Amino acid sequence: MTRLIEKLMLVLLLALFAQVLPAAEEPPALQAVTGPQKEQLRALIAAAVKEGEVSSWDVVIQPATHNVLFEAFRKQYGMPASFKVNYSLARSADLVTRVNQELQAGRVTMDVVAIALLPFVHEKVKGGHVMRYDSPQYAAYRAVFEKGLGRDGYFAFNGAYIFVPMWDASKLNFTGTSWKDVIGAAQPGRMSMGDSANSVTYLATYMGLKSVLGVDYFKRVAEMKPTFIVRSEQIANQIVTGQDTFAFSGMPTRAYQFNKRGAQLKFLLPKEGVVLLPQAIFILAKAPHPSAAKLWLDFMLSDTAQKILVENEALISGRAGFVSPIPEYAPPIGKLNVIKIDWENITAEDQNKAKAEWLSIFKP
Repeated sequence: MTRLIEKLMLVLLLALFAQVLPAAEEPPALQAVTGPQKEQLRALIAAAVKEGEVSSWDVVIQPATHNVLFEAFRKQYGMPASFKVNYSLARSADLVTRVNQELQAGRVTMDVVAIALLPFVHEKVKGGHVMRYDSPQYAAYRAVFEKGLGRDGYFAFNGAYIFVPMWDASKLNFTGTSWKDVIGAAQPGRMSMGDSANSVTYLATYMGLKSVLGVDYFKRVAEMKPTFIVRSEQIANQIVTGQDTFAFSGMPTRAYQFNKRGAQLKFLLPKEGVVLLPQAIFILAKAPHPSAAKLWLDFMLSDTAQKILVENEALISGRAGFVSPIPEYAPPIGKLNVIKIDWENITAEDQNKAKAEWLSIFKP
């Protein structure tokens, strides 16, 4: 009898082990879901593995951060070592041109695109160029959709950023609280500014700020003879090296990254408000690797990826319930005075007029 009981217990243990082992071997993404959703995800992962790669384009995320994201992505979904994420970092204007060229040529090589230019993204949605995909992550972005910072079924944002006054605290004692305090904060020629003639995101910022500050304010800024720069990294670097003493269009992301290396950059969140630039992430309708693209988009909107993005890029998360690990650089959206902009109804003509106006003021 004792031996029979021992045999029965052994059989039960083996059966239990057989049930537990597959679950333990499953990647975290599969372990987190059950039922039909689990089978759907399993099929999506298998299809993505078969595709073997995905193309991702962005305008902010640095290559080092992408490498961290990629490793976390592979672990999350159990992707083989052979799977590739072909990442490209581009200027906003260049990315717009690339997307338009591929669409016009009818030869799409891009899968996932992330860019902080909502009028452009809305235009592509209306034109049928953005894939309809009901990401399971969208449930955490309902507030984003309600605020007009995304569109359910088409895009949310993987992180948002702002351009605000920035300076080196070791070289300048600036105590302003307003955009108006920027006037006279630096000697003529010693302040940089985002180049709205060559950057759609700086142009969007100009349009938003003008709605609050007026054109005459920017005429006064022009009297400070700013230098015009496109890359946010260069703006920060020129303050650190002393080439500039102030930046009109500083980026908290770069302040965070430079300060980790010993700099003392500070920035101001002006009382009049800031223009929030949400990096809309979406899949092109004719993406060559649609299954892999869906997985990558899902991952980028997940809590895991949001933490990586905030910790490495100081981007502002739109995910509900997300707690920023660096609120002094990447505060919750609710803590920001965001200037309201009707992104969906801004037309190309509106942008062209704003660009012409900016050029007439600053004459770069």
